[in-house]
Amino acid sequence: MRFATFSRFAVLAAGVLAAALAHAQDIKLAYNGDLSASPTAQSGRAAVAGIQAAIDDVNAAGGVLGRKLTLVVRDDLAQPQKSIQNMLELIDNEKVVAVLGPTNSGNAMAWKRIPNEKKVISMQSNAQATDITKPLSPGADNYFFRLSMYDRLQAAALMAYAKKSGTTKIGLLTETTGYGEGGLRDLQELAKVHGIAPLAVEKFAVTDTDMTSQLSKMKAAGVDTVIVWAQGTPMGLLLRSMEKINYFPKFLASAAADNITFFDAAGETLAAKAIFLRPFINPDTPAQKKLYERVKPKLAAPSAFIYTMQGYDSTLLLAAAIRQAGAADGPKVREALENLQAPVQGVFKTYTKPYSKAQREAMTPADVKWVHWNGDKLAEYSDAVTKSLTAADTNR
Repeated sequence: MRFATFSRFAVLAAGVLAAALAHAQDIKLAYNGDLSASPTAQSGRAAVAGIQAAIDDVNAAGGVLGRKLTLVVRDDLAQPQKSIQNMLELIDNEKVVAVLGPTNSGNAMAWKRIPNEKKVISMQSNAQATDITKPLSPGADNYFFRLSMYDRLQAAALMAYAKKSGTTKIGLLTETTGYGEGGLRDLQELAKVHGIAPLAVEKFAVTDTDMTSQLSKMKAAGVDTVIVWAQGTPMGLLLRSMEKINYFPKFLASAAADNITFFDAAGETLAAKAIFLRPFINPDTPAQKKLYERVKPKLAAPSAFIYTMQGYDSTLLLAAAIRQAGAADGPKVREALENLQAPVQGVFKTYTKPYSKAQREAMTPADVKWVHWNGDKLAEYSDAVTKSLTAADTNR
């Protein structure tokens, strides 16, 4: 009886140990970003849907190095301190190999030192502030990579549009978050490159609902073209404020104008006034259409699908780098990402050596399109100015 009982315990213990070892062999990826609190939360949820879809596909094909990928998700509530706490917990306790996200640029800047000091990959699938992917110091190992549009690219294109339109009466309107402040720095630097002196520079809080005071100053200064850098909801409310004072300058916007939160806040008629850039409009290829149908129930709106694709392709790039490195080791994965030997077929495009020691942006000026709202759908935008612009105009 004792022997039989012992045998049963031995078998049970062996099973538990085997399960624990199998779990320990999983390669953990993480997403740390806003999923519930700010206007960008819908893009965070869309990215997570894409990351999980890619993980499912990679695992169905045999995993990476004979191991499964798993995803650990943390909501940072759009709060820098919470985002820092999540990063430390994910890296120190969960032992993740890479962290995707966040949705908010200010949060990425708040914990920028952590991945670099702990030698863990930070793959930016949402946040767009230019400075996020810069090394901490010249020549330092840099654990940040991005697969998303970035602010400098957008700012260069918007400023080039303003310059080629022939206007000199430009105003800058930005929100006071890390996202807005980073965009403002890019815009002011590029204005100098083009020899443009903005007639007015105004700011507003992301929680503001009435910007008539700032707009009245723009109007009094004679501004006929505004470049706006803000999240979706406040940008939509800015257009509402324009309506209040019947002041409608040319409206050049950051990419957050693609959010359904912008459309909902502005309404169909006013939303159509914004011109902005985006790397994608609607699912076009068979792979894009197939992925869209898989994740459609999880999206706040069709416009959020771009973040799904960026999350999906970011995960494929990470899987390829881990496979090439031969280990789920931060420094080795970083080196592999900097020199991927084989092209990676994503749903957005095929990536052929997208990164290098100096290059951290997988999207290029050639990948973006001019876009606006046409009814309740995104559509390509074209006028005489956009037709005159080239990729070189956004490469500054």
